[in-house]
Amino acid sequence: MMIYNTIYLRRAGKLILETEEVEEQLPTAYLATAMKNIAALGYTCSKPLLEAMRQLSKARFETIYAQLVNDLRVMVGAHVDYAPLYPGFPEQVMQADEAELYWQAIYHYATHTMWRPERADKRPAKERSNHDERPVEARAADKLSHPSESRRPKLIELGSMADFHILIRQMIEANGALSSADKKDLKAVLRLAAPEDIDALLPERIPFKENTGFVVAALLKYDKADMKRLAPYFKTASDVLRMAAAWSEGDVSLAEPCRYRSFRRRERRLLLGLLEQCGSLTEDMLRHRERWVRLGERLHPSEYKLRYPRCQEAFEHVRNHIPYAGFNHRVELAFQYGDVWRLIELLTERPGEFARRLDHLLRLREDEEYVVLAFAEIADRVATPLLLQVRQHFLHRHERPRLRIFFPKGVVSRAYAIPNRLPYIPETVCRGIAQACDQALIGRFAELPPLGRIYVDPRLRSYRVPLSQRSASKSLHTLVRGSRIPMDEGDTIRFFTWWREGVVAGKATGRVDIDLSAVMYDEHWNYVEHISYTHLRSAAYKSVHSGDIVSAPHGASEFIDLHLPSIVSYGGRYVVATLHSFTSHPYCDLPECFVGWMMRRKPGSGEIYEPSTVANKIDIAADTQIAIPVILDLVERTVIWADLALTRDPGHHNNVEGHQKGMVLMGQALTTSRGPDLYDLFLLHAAARGELVYTLSEADTIYAVDRGVTPYHTEEIMAEYLR
Repeated sequence: MMIYNTIYLRRAGKLILETEEVEEQLPTAYLATAMKNIAALGYTCSKPLLEAMRQLSKARFETIYAQLVNDLRVMVGAHVDYAPLYPGFPEQVMQADEAELYWQAIYHYATHTMWRPERADKRPAKERSNHDERPVEARAADKLSHPSESRRPKLIELGSMADFHILIRQMIEANGALSSADKKDLKAVLRLAAPEDIDALLPERIPFKENTGFVVAALLKYDKADMKRLAPYFKTASDVLRMAAAWSEGDVSLAEPCRYRSFRRRERRLLLGLLEQCGSLTEDMLRHRERWVRLGERLHPSEYKLRYPRCQEAFEHVRNHIPYAGFNHRVELAFQYGDVWRLIELLTERPGEFARRLDHLLRLREDEEYVVLAFAEIADRVATPLLLQVRQHFLHRHERPRLRIFFPKGVVSRAYAIPNRLPYIPETVCRGIAQACDQALIGRFAELPPLGRIYVDPRLRSYRVPLSQRSASKSLHTLVRGSRIPMDEGDTIRFFTWWREGVVAGKATGRVDIDLSAVMYDEHWNYVEHISYTHLRSAAYKSVHSGDIVSAPHGASEFIDLHLPSIVSYGGRYVVATLHSFTSHPYCDLPECFVGWMMRRKPGSGEIYEPSTVANKIDIAADTQIAIPVILDLVERTVIWADLALTRDPGHHNNVEGHQKGMVLMGQALTTSRGPDLYDLFLLHAAARGELVYTLSEADTIYAVDRGVTPYHTEEIMAEYLR
């Protein structure tokens, strides 16, 4: 249960409390003291959770509290150097009078303030500023729960095992790649799950094939796989290859080579049996010929040639380079000769390939209207994430951004930007493709359960659809690359990083020096100034670095304060936050490294690290030496989620001065590129499944930034809204 709650808290902000019979409720002073320590970390508990905690025994509560505080510390980065307000808790607690006052305040806050939408105070400004008419509990809550630099506390709610199972099932059902943090959580749950819970966790269909391979391999590893139940998940040879890679702790995306494990005889028979049932066996295996050669060395298919004859034949083609004129060969030949009608005929057989090749097909400049009509006929057979990408691409195809950005499959947090040299396609053709996508998506969504009256928050235009989380870093609040988050109140952002030397996989890291930097640019991405270990202070921009630390045997941190108004007043607009591994250690080889930011009223205000002020914290674990966690747009006061890494340029020292070009390219690409946004996705669902309304009070279903289904409900969006 402890591991489940760690995952549940981080992913959904909920806890499961097992009920027990107690003779008396937990003392108010005991619970109030715990809540005050939690408030120092920027969190509070909902009314149902508080009431459930009061019914716990003292011993049980102490166990729950210790784990909760430990988990919250890790989430906000306070586990490395933090002392609670009452460090001796549970032995040391508040005095009774103070505890009762605090309990009433926090209980009132959880019951009213956190559970009701904020309403504008329409009294004249003079009246508002001179007199506070709120109840005493609410005023006390402000004083007790909100130190001078604190953010509004985040709510922890009471959960249930059934709801936790739904969360895990949604992760498995996600119609997009999972991140490394997702996979780690899934492995932990599948390892601990009781046999009777496996069916509750597994959906009838796993739409994203990488996830199929990973989940089935994990179940096999923990001896919890019922292959009769799981065999229908496998349709192609690549499905089996992915599972073999995952079973060997390799790259399930197939982007990187894999060293396959030695399989036992029964395991070989299992893999060959799954392979034998797949369609288009030889052609699919030839797509990854070298990988199948390596895997074949482990499977020994010739030993089972009578039992699995199709496998034996396919491996003969793979090993001996026997010519095979398959689908891809015919498509490439048709493109070579510009045969549009042959291409339409071929690609109609494989709708997904049609969608991926659509821009290329339209660039042949022949019979464009027939291409649009042919695509419209098969669009309803294209996967939802791909349809959304095609729709977005053609909606903005005519805008001609200067750069195109790519995130290579399977390469964690790495991106490339190239000049945009795509030939022109008429805008009417682009609109026709987008309309075909809309019709297919609305028709598909109409088959899902109705939603009644639906409110869609216009602010969701700034948040991207989570089409793939493969390279997403683990963070306090995970978003999709390119999403824009409004900044909290305050005129100063304080960036922080923490890292530690140590031993990883039996090898000592030696001295590790990580450098935190911030580079400022104007609206045209011309360099303005930077703050780093080489330039600790800027008088004009009121920005300062805490100083260069060059080793971290017990952990070390660096900070940067940026005064936003002064940067804007001197013509600055964008700030790129960066981490550089000066000692050239890849972040994946460090015991721990993270970065984050806090909002402050002014430079130098408050304690240097206050957990309750942390806006976000991101674990840095990519196989690179330069990380770009976020980009700030100071004019729009938004934080642009980047979560990127750059490869090391061997021609320069590994510091901010040596990577100006790479940072500018990434910054320009992220601030100009367009991806499918949540506003459009939910509008399509509204058109298909209910009636759109324009006020929250009218709505049965809410999609918004801060209530209902939010951008942070990644698992739910990927499983329920990308079907």
